[in-house]
Amino acid sequence: MSRIGRLPVIVPPGVQVEIKGSFVRVKGPKGELSFVFSPKINIAQDGNQIIVTRNSDQPDERALHGTTRAVIQNMVTGVSQGFERVLELQGVGYRAELKGKKLVLNVGFSHPVEIEPPDGVEFEVDTKARQIKVKGYDKQVVGQAAANIRAVRPVEPYHGKGIRYLGEKVRRKAGKSGKGA
Repeated sequence: MSRIGRLPVIVPPGVQVEIKGSFVRVKGPKGELSFVFSPKINIAQDGNQIIVTRNSDQPDERALHGTTRAVIQNMVTGVSQGFERVLELQGVGYRAELKGKKLVLNVGFSHPVEIEPPDGVEFEVDTKARQIKVKGYDKQVVGQAAANIRAVRPVEPYHGKGIRYLGEKVRRKAGKSGKGA
């Protein structure tokens, strides 16, 4: 039995869950999410808990069991608390600012890079700490938006300049060491 899959998902107050077969809709104060899961997995609500079970020990069903439970947990957490990814800028002259809802990055290119936030995602910029916060209620969309921002200027290994996740360790390489012959 999957150790993650057998745990029940606790539904906090203020969150409504609607289950119709393999379709799950979760609505809360931050937003609304819905997902269609595999019909091989059984999803049931018992009071303020959602219980995920499987019919057999087939490898494909075992793989889906824990994944289904984790996705439902992320849906419930997202609509009740939300998710956040923090990026930091490192480099001389690198900065970020908000123009309306758009994020404008000055990261060493000849032009500023503008990034439009996807639906359900908002950006927050701390200019003193040179940090960008990506907030939203859908974990996948928040993570993808953060990855898209990071992809504008990934960290390079020689000087360590670029956009990185908060706490990300970057392996530094040694530069040129010897004098010419």
